[in-house]
Amino acid sequence: MKPKVYLETTIPSLLVARPSPLLRVANDQQVTREWWDTRRDKFQLFVSELVLEEAARGDRTLAAQRLAAIAHCPVLVATDAARALTLELLSSGLVPAKAAADAAHIAVAAVQGMDFLLTWNCRHIANAMTVDRVRELCARRGFPAPVICTPYELMLP
Repeated sequence: MKPKVYLETTIPSLLVARPSPLLRVANDQQVTREWWDTRRDKFQLFVSELVLEEAARGDRTLAAQRLAAIAHCPVLVATDAARALTLELLSSGLVPAKAAADAAHIAVAAVQGMDFLLTWNCRHIANAMTVDRVRELCARRGFPAPVICTPYELMLP
């Protein structure tokens, strides 16, 4: 069985974004496209209702491209358990209140049993300073957290 990957919104966003003039962002876009083209078939891909909402925002043309890219992905529901875990992530201070959506991405992925949470959000999700404590909090609540990573980390076989 293929590993289950939750695609946080930054993945479809960088996948279809116009080329960035910023070298780091342009590189992240290229890595995202390379992962999408060469590695995604090695995984079961999932999104959440929140990903669909976020992907639909902004420029209509790009929003349509983001939604088309993830249209084949099963949609995970934010259950009561996921909402409760979101609140715990926020109240713990591991994810700031202004990033409540980021806490929700983590919670849905954990509660729904994802193996990986794929993201470029290194401020509030794939943050090396907090990721171990986030995983511990999820585990204490009975939800083994997914491995939180960027496409770089899922490039090798």
